[in-house]
Amino acid sequence: MTQFGDIDKLAISTVRLLAVDAVCKANSGHPGAPLGMAPAAHVLWTQMNLSSKCVDWVNRDRFVLSNGHACALLYAMLHLSGYDYSIEDLKQFRQLNSKTPGHPEFELPGVELTTGPLGQGISSAVGLAIAQKNLAATYNKPGFELSNNFTYVFAGDGCLQEGVSSEACSVAGHLQLGNLIVIYDDNHITIDGGTNLSFTEDVLKRYEAYGWETLSIADGDSNLNEISQAILKAKQCKNKPTIIKMNTTIGFGSLSQGKETVHGSPLKPDDLKQLKKKFGFDPEKSFVVPQEVYDFYNEKITERGLEECTKWGKLFSEYKKKYPELGAELQRRIDGKLPANWESKLPVYTPSDPAIATRKLSEVVLNSIWDTLPELMGTSADLTPSNLTRAKGSVDFQPPSTKLGDWSGRYIRCGVREHGMGAIINGIAAYGANFKPYGGTFLNFVSYAAGAVRVAALSGYPVIWVATHDSIGLGEDGPTHQPIETATHFRALPNIQVWRPADGNETSAAYKVSLENKHTPSIIALTRQNLPQLEGSTIEKASKGGYILQDVAKPDIILIASGSEVSLCVDAAKLLKSKNINARIVSIPDFFTFDKQSVDYRISVLPDGVPIMSVEVWATLSWHKYAHECFGIDDFGRSGKATDIYKYFGFTEQGVVERAEKVHKFYQDKKVCLCSPFKKAL
Repeated sequence: MTQFGDIDKLAISTVRLLAVDAVCKANSGHPGAPLGMAPAAHVLWTQMNLSSKCVDWVNRDRFVLSNGHACALLYAMLHLSGYDYSIEDLKQFRQLNSKTPGHPEFELPGVELTTGPLGQGISSAVGLAIAQKNLAATYNKPGFELSNNFTYVFAGDGCLQEGVSSEACSVAGHLQLGNLIVIYDDNHITIDGGTNLSFTEDVLKRYEAYGWETLSIADGDSNLNEISQAILKAKQCKNKPTIIKMNTTIGFGSLSQGKETVHGSPLKPDDLKQLKKKFGFDPEKSFVVPQEVYDFYNEKITERGLEECTKWGKLFSEYKKKYPELGAELQRRIDGKLPANWESKLPVYTPSDPAIATRKLSEVVLNSIWDTLPELMGTSADLTPSNLTRAKGSVDFQPPSTKLGDWSGRYIRCGVREHGMGAIINGIAAYGANFKPYGGTFLNFVSYAAGAVRVAALSGYPVIWVATHDSIGLGEDGPTHQPIETATHFRALPNIQVWRPADGNETSAAYKVSLENKHTPSIIALTRQNLPQLEGSTIEKASKGGYILQDVAKPDIILIASGSEVSLCVDAAKLLKSKNINARIVSIPDFFTFDKQSVDYRISVLPDGVPIMSVEVWATLSWHKYAHECFGIDDFGRSGKATDIYKYFGFTEQGVVERAEKVHKFYQDKKVCLCSPFKKAL
């Protein structure tokens, strides 16, 4: 049993005051939760296996601050534990371009997950726990326990009220993730006031129903033994995740303790002084750290963690001698590399191959690369037969006791939980070991997970969304299921690829670019209806995001499209040819990747002097960056057979031809000087 003494009290007071000083210096932030949760942070961090001297150690324990507004607490702990945060960094809290922003961000030293929107942190932590279970089942051998780390989460009332956490925590309970431990800061306060205004449920009963172990800490303000014993008990539970409800006083020690005013407002100067005096510090000094506190944390966290990391390194060296193939594979993954020549497994098509729906072509890709990429993990929001996301021969990721699969399985059943699934695959990607997770649903329902998608783009998690039923082409399910604005929304998001392949080669290219990218998520939008294999498409060309599919010597018009409308433009161009209008056909499967190409290349695809007309059965807004005229659908879809809906909106060969003729005549008559859309001042 851990013995706590005066040094622990001094360390906790130091943590509290560093966090409060940072908030007061910035005159912005949240002092309440750090004051209340500092004792738990102190106890937990001195028990975790991590070290600032071994930052990327794959078997380190993960700490997730889901209530990310309390990040002054995290930055204080990271500074005291020797991570690359100076006192000056703490003084720059919430300032432009500092290393201590207003919420934790993934790229920062020691920060495991971006946790801004409440609920995302705890939900992504489920993904961290899944990744660890899978890594252990894949590589651990008798006498070689390479993976056994825990994922610890601090969460508040807001995290547990957000629906995404309910989705993800329900999955965690089903999966019996005993390596996941959540400490719930039950301080009875939300921004509006007391939790009795809106949140009176019995949280532990809810989590018990999810299949979690539930524990309570009566005094989280000062009873370090109680906190320590709860954590130790949670670690002993191997077949359930654990939530520990910890009663704390928000703003502990301040004149506003226990009130909502201390949640998100800096302490007043007189309050800060009395707090420092109460904790035995000089009220006239700020950002003070006694040397004995540095020494204590260096011994208990930094050096102890380094010792564990060193032991692990020696164990892994022996492992690689005894299991050379597995050892080399795991080393490759830790190094963040894909297998050599993996792309040779990608399917290649010719125009003589049959017409196939791109969702089926996606399945062919997954089947082709599944055995080559052990880092690939998939899931679907209860749409596996529709998304076609489960590769042949794959095993479900399930607790072995259920006899539905095992921990080495790489296909996760997330149920009807799109948002939770999105956060979970974010966590899998954030774990490291080069995990490449993908999640499947209908394209329209990726919008349900928009919060998680945005966090992935912001953080640079290279997750993949397999988004089938991509348009009005899905037919009878109607406008509730037919995405119109979805792509426009996500195309507007920084750092995300939105692929809409037109055939098999473009589908292979979408996966190639997505899997090779280390810092950008992807949405691959796929058809339900069959599409022909196109003359002129190749994986190499499509990998540029946009290219000339079919060309003529002197084009009178450029038809630019994505997905199912590319083949429609090809057919329309034949009719236009009979009317003496020569059309260049350009396919742009992904705006993001196309925009990364050189200006010269993009101008060669969309040059001066030729009117450009986009054709896509989605909203037109995003196409104005490329096209002079846009043919799309700025309305909701319709219920009916897909062919009838296409005719209703004019997406037929004749419909494209009529509009192309109008565009050609308009610009010919006006004699307008048309510039390439890439010739701009800014």
